[in-house]
Amino acid sequence: MKRYKGSTHKRAALLTMSLAFGLLTACGSGNGNDPAAESASTPAGNTPAAENTAGPSKEAAIVEITVWDKPAPDAATKAVAEELQAKFDAAYPNIKVTHEDETQTPEKFLAAVAGGEQPDVFRPSFPKMQEYVQAGIVADITDLINASPDKDRFIDGAFNMATRDGKIYGVPLSMYSTGVYYNKKLFETAGITSLPATWDEFAATAKTVQEKNPGTIGFDILGMDWGDWHFEYYVWQAGGDLTELQPDGTVKLNFTSEATVKALQYYKDLKWTHKVVQSNVLQSFEENNKDFYSGKSAMILGASDAYNTFVGQGMDPSVIGFMPYPVGPAGVGPSQVGGSFWAISPSATPEKRQAAFDYIMFMSSKEAFETRLQFNKDNGLGVNPFTVVKDVDTSNYVEGMPADFLSAIRKAAETQQLEYYLKSSLSPYVVKPIQKVLLDQNADPLTELKAAEQLAQKEVIDKYNADILSKSGK
Repeated sequence: MKRYKGSTHKRAALLTMSLAFGLLTACGSGNGNDPAAESASTPAGNTPAAENTAGPSKEAAIVEITVWDKPAPDAATKAVAEELQAKFDAAYPNIKVTHEDETQTPEKFLAAVAGGEQPDVFRPSFPKMQEYVQAGIVADITDLINASPDKDRFIDGAFNMATRDGKIYGVPLSMYSTGVYYNKKLFETAGITSLPATWDEFAATAKTVQEKNPGTIGFDILGMDWGDWHFEYYVWQAGGDLTELQPDGTVKLNFTSEATVKALQYYKDLKWTHKVVQSNVLQSFEENNKDFYSGKSAMILGASDAYNTFVGQGMDPSVIGFMPYPVGPAGVGPSQVGGSFWAISPSATPEKRQAAFDYIMFMSSKEAFETRLQFNKDNGLGVNPFTVVKDVDTSNYVEGMPADFLSAIRKAAETQQLEYYLKSSLSPYVVKPIQKVLLDQNADPLTELKAAEQLAQKEVIDKYNADILSKSGK
């Protein structure tokens, strides 16, 4: 059996990732598989065609590739996945595809890599893609992408999280982005004609909407047990991040950085100075959503697919607005993104690499995307309004979606950032100071963040870093 042969750096990176698997999380991205992106059926006879290449010669040699995209037996999208796979087989008789379980865990993937059995095509999530690039276990496909006429079909920023040092390592399959949902009707009643672009404008807008619409809330803030999920966006807007991954795989905490302190002070000001957030700042995420779709709250943060939640609860689609985050002191407002990529094994031969790319681009064709979307619509599975390609209009599959909604989501996704490193392990430590300043007007952001950082360092980071250094032999 062929064994995985990598540099010391690659082996160390694999060890680092294996320690982190239970610690990392990316909301909505799971293990990199996106059922919503892999679903829909098209009218009979509408066969997706690989738009980037002509069909293979009948005399061409058979090339065999292994793809981790076999749907589970009970998957809601099993029928459409198999339909598209059969159509690829018919269009490319010289490429023999072996489909294996798409629900393989990251741990199993690394075991396959180490055992020399890495699949030729797989689908890592956004954060996993970044780790795999660093470990050298995804192929550089820059030349294939640049030679493909389909490259320009993808939206701006679609390749960002699969790009490093100017090289491209993956083809986007699915994506969600986050931003601010707002109630157009409440804005109109308040006489607001331009959307807030900065922190100050956001606070002023929330106050005006609240005053002009008695009984409403300007902005529902997230202060419950996953409050750090939204708080990290404000840290980014202030120019920082909550953690920093070091070159040796260890992690540095930035809870007391200037950016984090500014972000928490802004939270405190929204509650106690501007007084534009709900009275129960610890209410559930579901209660926050209810405030918005019932017309009680004018603004709320959310991901692109939250549109389905709001409409499903009876909200009039015509009043749902979406905008990128207002920028903070650093002049930036990146969107938290998630989703998955198609990727190719770096050990694949040139022939296998080309066959793998042909398969990926077939599954990325306009017809394939529309097939999945139609299947979702026909079977009531829900449609993410956001798609990674420009030539597919999801409004055709989501009834009543405002014309400006999709363009606003795409605009938000142009500047992207992943959630902070070790989020799942550090979340309780970040949430505590958030809740403290929202509940206690006299709480000092820096003091609370210092206490949280010291405790997180002692209970999580010291052990984590020691394990990383020990496993890497340092």
